[in-house]
Amino acid sequence: AAQMVEAIVRDQKRVFPVCAWLQGEYGLKDVYMGVPVILGRKGIERIIELKLNKDEQALCDSSAKAVKEVMDVLDKMQVTA
Repeated sequence: AAQMVEAIVRDQKRVFPVCAWLQGEYGLKDVYMGVPVILGRKGIERIIELKLNKDEQALCDSSAKAVKEVMDVLDKMQVTA
């Protein structure tokens, strides 16, 4: 975490794995997923889209579906983060 803060404060443009809000990256939308990003002065400067093979994409899609299902349950319970 300290390295992430340093990357932001010093605008280092370093790559870190973080949980980011996806809006089309990896073919996913409206879901938080752990993905590689470039961190700099503005926080997440860019989401890095790795090329996934068919099996990897299927696993990613499955994970996103599970996350969305949990988000839906929390929405129904009116739980906020």
